[in-house]
Amino acid sequence: MAIGILSSLLASDHSSIVSMNLFVALLCGCIVIGHLLEESRWMNESITALVIGVCTGVVILLTTGGKSSHLLVFSEDLFFIYLLPPIIFNAGFQVKKKQFFRNFMTIMLFGAVGTLISFAIISAGAIQFFKELHIGDLQIGDYLAIGAIFSATDSVCTLQVLNQDETPLLYSLVFGEGVVNDATSVVLFNAIQSFDLTHINSTIALKFVGNFFYLFISSTLLGVVTGLLSAFIIKKLYFGRHSTDREVALMILMAYLSYMLAELFYLSGILTVFFCGIVMSHYTWHNVTESSRVTTKHAFATLSFVAEIFIFLYVGMDALDIEKWRVISDRPGKSVGVSSILLGLILVGRAAFVFPLSFISNLTKKAPHEKIEFKQQVTIWWAGLMRGAVSMALAYNQFTSLGHTQVRGNAMMITSTITVVLFSTVVFGLMTKPLVRILLPSPKHLSRMLSSEPTTPKSFFLPLLDNGQGSEAEQGNRSVVRPSSLRMLLTTPSHTVHYYWRKFDDSFMRPVFGGRGFVPFVPGSPTEQNGPQWQ
Repeated sequence: MAIGILSSLLASDHSSIVSMNLFVALLCGCIVIGHLLEESRWMNESITALVIGVCTGVVILLTTGGKSSHLLVFSEDLFFIYLLPPIIFNAGFQVKKKQFFRNFMTIMLFGAVGTLISFAIISAGAIQFFKELHIGDLQIGDYLAIGAIFSATDSVCTLQVLNQDETPLLYSLVFGEGVVNDATSVVLFNAIQSFDLTHINSTIALKFVGNFFYLFISSTLLGVVTGLLSAFIIKKLYFGRHSTDREVALMILMAYLSYMLAELFYLSGILTVFFCGIVMSHYTWHNVTESSRVTTKHAFATLSFVAEIFIFLYVGMDALDIEKWRVISDRPGKSVGVSSILLGLILVGRAAFVFPLSFISNLTKKAPHEKIEFKQQVTIWWAGLMRGAVSMALAYNQFTSLGHTQVRGNAMMITSTITVVLFSTVVFGLMTKPLVRILLPSPKHLSRMLSSEPTTPKSFFLPLLDNGQGSEAEQGNRSVVRPSSLRMLLTTPSHTVHYYWRKFDDSFMRPVFGGRGFVPFVPGSPTEQNGPQWQ
């Protein structure tokens, strides 16, 4: 009997090895085909991986006699613990901080307030329409979860088309909103799961709102503290004098530790690791040797790239999972109806905040080139219509157990999520390049939007909170027109925060935690002093 068990275990191990070989080969194929289609007017990396995943799913479905369509069984741990952290950290690590913080208020308007508006519209619409369709036994918590799931955008397709040097304002808004949106959606989802929402009253509603803000603020602070700790350790011990490998290893592990600490304390790992990435790029990155800077920059980007391809490839294969489709096979029309309603709610929910909030944002801007034009608003609206990996992972978390479900309502929501993700990514994604070329045919009119940040690692030399207004001495030599009303209310505090942050950063933060101008230098070490020093 023991021999039989051992042989079955060996067979299982061999099957897993075969699956991983095929999956890695498919990843290589996605990269090669994506490279060959680089100049395509329609395709991009995400769509390529999805299409290859679907085709692979068809082949597996045929070879297994309709039993399965994927090589790996979905695991929330695989996604949230291994694949998502490098994607979000790299987003914070590579962000052009000057543009990000210059447009911070607008990004937070879109990413946080806008996501809440979209969440409310989608949840209300789901309650209204799905109860009439009688799709299954869904509770109020499920409907609110649907709002959080489909509020999570995926702007990868649009970001692959936009050029951050040609359209810095637009790229900054789409990129920043995408990250804050994902974090807000996950925080909302976690808050929903932590409350019994079957009997909502004012007390529960207040606790829900309080828990949301607690998660948001605590997660951000944890990311900042972890990033500063990594900067302090590397600055004081200066590993680079002996081994650059230790520097790189410590940066990678500290970044991952920030995410896992957030998960340990039931916070939002997305927010934590994103702000950890921003802090590490501002302080820690300058404390390591030149070779470590180049290594970490490309290592984080590569890990993020592979994780994204992995996710889209899996989603493509899982789209044909026969188990979930069999549960709802007697109601194909209802499944199409649910997917159509969700797409309609996404379109309406997105428009309900992009255009009004753009109007509010424009009221705070004085210079015409700082305002969001209507064509740019349409691009921002379009960028958030696609749904991707975060929506899939949250849907699996809410409606399945280890990737499996036999409950009709749950299966209906999973298959509808898959349909929405596939349709929005492929159809909307294919139309993104032509749409952006029509709306923004030439970047010349955007050249006035100054972007002094180079595309090399030197972009990390920029101050963390630079308001783009030049030095205080330069400002003193010209008269400043006083803004009025709402513009004065929102713009003046922003400039004041920037001014005092710069003074605080120069006099205290960078001398303690390192950064540009405070790189430790030991004679004979591999550190290269580059760039002007801050006095």
